[in-house]
Amino acid sequence: MLLSVALGLLVAQVLSGVLLFRAEERRQEARLVNSLAFQLVRDPQVNLRDGRPGRERRSGRRRLRIERALESPVVRGELRDPDREAALRELLNEQGIAIDALVVLTRETSRDRYISRALQDRLSAGPDVGFDPDGEIVLAGLKRDGADEWLVARAPGPRRDVGAMRGVLLQTLILYIVLVGGLAILLREITRPLAALTKRVESFGGSVNGGPPLDPSGPEDTRRLITAHNAMEARIAALLDEKDVMLGAIGHDLKTPLAALRVRIESVEDDTERARMANTIEDITNSLDDILSLARVGRPSDPLERTDLAALVASVVEEYEDMGENVELGETQRTALPLRTTWLRRALRNLIGNALRYGGQARVSLSKTDGEAIVRIADNGPGIAQDQIAAMLEPFTRGESSRSRETGGAGLGLTLARAIAEQHGGQLVLANRHGENGEVTGLVAELRLPV
Repeated sequence: MLLSVALGLLVAQVLSGVLLFRAEERRQEARLVNSLAFQLVRDPQVNLRDGRPGRERRSGRRRLRIERALESPVVRGELRDPDREAALRELLNEQGIAIDALVVLTRETSRDRYISRALQDRLSAGPDVGFDPDGEIVLAGLKRDGADEWLVARAPGPRRDVGAMRGVLLQTLILYIVLVGGLAILLREITRPLAALTKRVESFGGSVNGGPPLDPSGPEDTRRLITAHNAMEARIAALLDEKDVMLGAIGHDLKTPLAALRVRIESVEDDTERARMANTIEDITNSLDDILSLARVGRPSDPLERTDLAALVASVVEEYEDMGENVELGETQRTALPLRTTWLRRALRNLIGNALRYGGQARVSLSKTDGEAIVRIADNGPGIAQDQIAAMLEPFTRGESSRSRETGGAGLGLTLARAIAEQHGGQLVLANRHGENGEVTGLVAELRLPV
């Protein structure tokens, strides 16, 4: 808004300056033509004693008398000024002057003999005759009907009036100080509470424990907006707290009978049946853990800690190696980031376990590029259909058409890994690997975290 107002004022002042400049030029032209017409109309007194121009005194300055000449004052090579001729002819006609010939032209002062003699006299006789030796003069020659001689009048050429431009510049400066300065103060009072509200909204994690509610300030509409946001923030936090309590109760109420059921199946004599029942209970327990973790990932209770991501990745890979899993650690770069270690470890385990389940092997690497730390987990599985990649990141989605249906899982592993990445300001990217002949040779999951 400030820029728009400043540009608008600038355009307006430029137009005003141009109009004033043109108006001043027109006034100077009118003054010049009137001066020439006055000299030609008044009773000319001529003094050509000793061939030198005569002068008459007025207001302390010697004024040149009009010159009489037998020939046109136009010198070969000089161009006449048709616009000034037309304006001067109109003025003379209004005064009833019968015109036989009229010429108007501009000439350098130093090239006019009549003025040069007058300037020489000025050097020896004192008062100024009103012409700039380095400037220009406007010369008008009039030959009346029936006259044998020309009347030649001279006037100093128009000069640029910098006073008007200085006035426009001063006016522009005052306008900018008063209007733009006052608007800046007003906008600051409006935008400061809006900026604070924006920062609060961006950092809001569903809890009001991070600080007191915003103090309503600024104009009335802004204060009402901040008040409404404070009320909404409190309601959201209360709902999320209620959800956490409910999920905690559900988890406790479900896990307790599952643990009891796990103990009771030990009395089943059939080993095969007992193993199936135990696996079912384990699947239910793991799914319940994933659901509770996904519900709480948006409201982490543990703080960010600066951690060496390369060391964290290596420790997770080492866990799988100790269990005899086919997990290989590739190249890594030492990268220190503010992380929630427990959550990120969970995401890495989900991605590596996913690669082992569907590809039988996991190759893990860590690189840093374009302000991001990228953890890559590649497998040799069948990949995912291109139109199903986005859907695979949604809760309870399993790629049954491209993945083995014999494997377990509730379809929350990738969803939870994506939520953890977004919790750290990053993203989870899935992409198929292709061989030389273009066929899919596996899947690559990239956990991208901002450095």
